[in-house]
Amino acid sequence: MNTLLPTRSIEAGALSVALHEAGPPDGPPVFLMHGFPYDIHAYAQVAPLLAAQGCRVYVPYLRGFGATRFLRGSTPRSGEQAALGNDLRELMDALNVSKAVLAGYDWGGRAACVVAALWPERCAGLVSLNSYNIQNIAQAMVPDTPENERSLWYQYYFHSERGRQGLLKDRRALCRLLWKLWSPTWAFDDATFERSAAAFDNPDFVDVVIQSYRHRYALAPGDPALLEIEHRLAAQPPITVRSITFDGVDDGVRPVAPASQHAHLFTGAREHRVVPGVGHNMPQEVPQVFADAVMELVQ
Repeated sequence: MNTLLPTRSIEAGALSVALHEAGPPDGPPVFLMHGFPYDIHAYAQVAPLLAAQGCRVYVPYLRGFGATRFLRGSTPRSGEQAALGNDLRELMDALNVSKAVLAGYDWGGRAACVVAALWPERCAGLVSLNSYNIQNIAQAMVPDTPENERSLWYQYYFHSERGRQGLLKDRRALCRLLWKLWSPTWAFDDATFERSAAAFDNPDFVDVVIQSYRHRYALAPGDPALLEIEHRLAAQPPITVRSITFDGVDDGVRPVAPASQHAHLFTGAREHRVVPGVGHNMPQEVPQVFADAVMELVQ
């Protein structure tokens, strides 16, 4: 079982970002972005596959996870989409990476989509699970089908103080349940979960998670410093860069959507692929498939 250890921490915007790096320093850069409630080990097999093919691979811990820390106590512990995208852009700046292939799922996929949409000159190509992963907050209170609403129970739970206390009280049990529900055909073992669960001990984990799931429903204010970015995202900007998008047939969060559902939001070249036997944590469930998609976009 591969273990990805942070190779260093680097100051980038509001954060000291802990990240794993692999591959030749002069290789084509790739950023691999994890989701909630996961960590950099989602890419424990993907990262070495890409590095072996000559890529310079960066796998950062998101804000609120692992050894990533806020630099200032006064910074809002926000998990909003503008924060995730801006964090990725500022990390690229700190690493002196002008343009890279961006790949991710869940929160990490959202960060990648934000950069691809707002700063396309920074994105050499996009790999995104669940296609266009930028939230339409203005439409957040429009109900979905009852079946799809049922899968979002954890989000509504986090809207309440009871949910916040539940996450604070036993984050491991709650997050393990989400792993099982979201990837029902993935037979992960205790060691695999515990390797990632250590990242949830970050002192800002609960605050960032709760704010994220409240902000996306306009139930909590965002970071004032990010209002301009959120305003731009509210327009649902199209993604113009070359993209490969995926849905997992067994994804317990987001049902499979036809490519046509998001076609107007991808104005560049895009391929949409549906993968049988895969849930929400695609890079850890089928690392070779994910790595192959990234390599298709590497220039």
